[in-house]
Amino acid sequence: MSDHSEKWYWDLHANKAVPAADRGPGDHMLGPYSSKFEAENWQARVHERNEEWSEADEEWDEAGEGEKPDVSTE
Repeated sequence: MSDHSEKWYWDLHANKAVPAADRGPGDHMLGPYSSKFEAENWQARVHERNEEWSEADEEWDEAGEGEKPDVSTE
């Protein structure tokens, strides 16, 4: 029986998803991800985040000087 709470990582050197128990050095890993599928599809999530950040940058630029949108995390 598998543990559904197990975290997964993408191993940049082995080019494959690995469970947390088998992960290597931190600078070789991306994650944690909540499933093997998510780890294997890390590039889609990176692309999605980059698109979101680009859109936020455009909104920031369009706001004009002195009228910057509030982006505080508080």
